[in-house]
Amino acid sequence: MGEFIVEADGGSRGNPGPAGFGAVVIDAATGETLVERAEYLGVVTNNVAEYRGLLAGLRAAHDLDPAATVHVRMDSKLVVEQMSGRWKIKHPDMKPLAAEAARVFPPGRVTYEWIPREQNKAADRLANEAMDAGVSGETGYSARRESVGGGVAEAGGPVADGTAATGAGVTAGTADAGADVEAGTAEAHAGTDTDADAAGGTARAHADTDADAAGGTAGAGTARASTNTAAGTGGAAVDVTAVRGKAAVDVTAGTANAAGVDVKAARSVAAPSAGWGAPDLGAPATFVLLRHGETPLTPQKRFSGSGGTDPALSAAGREQAERAGAALARRGTIQHIVSSPLARTRETAAIVAAHLGLDVTVEDGLRETDFGAWEGLTFAEVRERHPDDLNAWLADTGARPTGGGESFAETAVRIAAVRDELTAAHAGRTVLLVTHVTPIKTFVRLALGAPPESLFRMELSAASVSAIAYYADGNASVRLLNDTSHLRA
Repeated sequence: MGEFIVEADGGSRGNPGPAGFGAVVIDAATGETLVERAEYLGVVTNNVAEYRGLLAGLRAAHDLDPAATVHVRMDSKLVVEQMSGRWKIKHPDMKPLAAEAARVFPPGRVTYEWIPREQNKAADRLANEAMDAGVSGETGYSARRESVGGGVAEAGGPVADGTAATGAGVTAGTADAGADVEAGTAEAHAGTDTDADAAGGTARAHADTDADAAGGTAGAGTARASTNTAAGTGGAAVDVTAVRGKAAVDVTAGTANAAGVDVKAARSVAAPSAGWGAPDLGAPATFVLLRHGETPLTPQKRFSGSGGTDPALSAAGREQAERAGAALARRGTIQHIVSSPLARTRETAAIVAAHLGLDVTVEDGLRETDFGAWEGLTFAEVRERHPDDLNAWLADTGARPTGGGESFAETAVRIAAVRDELTAAHAGRTVLLVTHVTPIKTFVRLALGAPPESLFRMELSAASVSAIAYYADGNASVRLLNDTSHLRA
């Protein structure tokens, strides 16, 4: 009959918020670590995560030896006292978890001890790895490491849909990175909702006010990339293995539903020769891209770049910013906020920062494109006054607006420089960038490796949220585009 020590921990960033657990099984006689478990749980409370960690540790010990005695060590006073029978369990979410934990071993075979957090570092580390993976988009993350009798006992873990990935090796589950992106009509999002003839065809002007001179309607096409990867592993221990579940993003005009997009999707699809079995590059730098709320110019669908009157938010825009801030606070993953210097973005960022309890850093490179003499005009007014310049601008991203404004090509150079600077400064962190239509569309275009004309095929609403993850090898994964669900709640 074996004697094991189980150390377990769980955490939640937001409580409730993105949560994960870690558990370690140790041979009591030798001090050898036999099993490690970690899993991302989605949004739950801290105490639920701690109980899930306890359950995982007890089950792992039971798998090793159902007749063993177990001494549990945790830094959760609540769980230790409740499982020891000294405190009552009142919360409805914890009662079934505690009952389930009590059934893993017969009564009297498990004892509990509270330890300080610094003595529970292994389980704490695993819990944080799970949370980091989950908030970075790996919502099916499950990791395990086992070393028993000098050989590999098991490797793999449950994926997000509950199926099991097992084997004496490392299995990366099914990385099904699906993107159903409807794209059809090439529309020139420019600040109006009127139709305009451009370059011999019809270019619909949509207007997301910041001279959303790049747009598109949902309508035709589905792209899906999927893969199964597996890498065998030998030796006495299996390295912690990330098992990722199904990942998909559906983007339709103004709605995005991200179900955990898998890592490195963008370039891996474009260049599969690089292989899907690349080594773990660590947590990416994740940019959550928030377009500012409405200004008085937004309903009028006027060009509003960095060279105009610099309007503040309207009452509707402030309400949109409040809703965005509340939604991001519930998400609980933002670690830093960076804003464009323009008034509408700084005001939006300040409102969101109040919800998150964070400071705001201003980055000049996140400003909107300068639309020159078109600032403050509608698309129809520009068409009437400067038809040749507008046609050239719609046909070539290197063309500047009338009066010496900034071309989209010049904006792209600026945004690429800001991207490189911020990804280096915030590796492994989640950063909120509060900016404008053209910068956000440019971030997305560059991440996808899409041609310049793709700017005219994206919709981006006021106060919408998009997200991109950037990995250490330069790969990028677009995880969310134009999500406005928080505005409809």
